[in-house]
Amino acid sequence: MKIALGADHAGYPLKDHIRETLQKAGHEVTDCGTNSADSTDYPDYAQPVAEKVASGEADRGILVCTTGIGMSIAANKVRGIRAALGMNLEAVKLTRAHNDSNVLTLAAKFVDAELARELVQAFLETEFEGGRHQRRVDKMMRLEDQP
Repeated sequence: MKIALGADHAGYPLKDHIRETLQKAGHEVTDCGTNSADSTDYPDYAQPVAEKVASGEADRGILVCTTGIGMSIAANKVRGIRAALGMNLEAVKLTRAHNDSNVLTLAAKFVDAELARELVQAFLETEFEGGRHQRRVDKMMRLEDQP
């Protein structure tokens, strides 16, 4: 699977751990930065990751910042993105199965490397259920067409 990955300075160490884990598992990873602990702005990394997913250049995206919330808000500004904050395994599975989320955001302050590995694995392996959920996703996506 092609994965776009990004983080701000607070998420940088966890992002690097995730990148290594994904590459070892055989995924093709595009690292959109940051590449240091120097202070940065999370929208600068949410945008390229979200655009790669929205364009089909990447199958899924993963973003990391202090809380995961800023990344989620920023990524969701890109047409076609359904970014969701992943704080526990059940929520990540449900956001994939019911919302067809295509970007996972993680909170570096609250998610350690082992939990991140589990959440990312669930995000990549859980399939969208479709059915009644497709109708709801379609309605969500039509909101982008509203003025």
